[in-house]
Amino acid sequence: MKRVTFLGDSLGRVRDFPPEARSEVGFQIRELQQGRDPSDWKPLKTVGQGVREIRVHEATGTFRVIYLATLPDRVLVLHAFQKKTTRTTSRDLELATNRLRTWME
Repeated sequence: MKRVTFLGDSLGRVRDFPPEARSEVGFQIRELQQGRDPSDWKPLKTVGQGVREIRVHEATGTFRVIYLATLPDRVLVLHAFQKKTTRTTSRDLELATNRLRTWME
C-alpha cells in the first residue's frame, strides 16, 4: 500500500471538512493507496502530468482534493478545499502547481 504525503496545509484543510465529506475523502484516498481510482475524479493537466482531483459532493457542499498518485511509493496530496463556484479558482490551481513544483525540486 502506498503512503500518503500531504503538502502544505492540505491535511488540516481535509480535517476541517464537515464529517461526511471528510469521511468520503478518507475513503477515496484509501482507494488511491491501494492502486484504485476514486469514484469521482477528473484530470488536472494544467497543474501537472498525472495530477487529478477527487470530487466529493455532499449536502454541506462540494469539496475537492488535488493529488498525484502516479508515484511508485506514495500518493501526494497537493491541496484540499471547498469549491464555491462552478470553476476551480486560479488561486487553487496555482497553489497546487507551486506545491508540486517545490516538492519536485
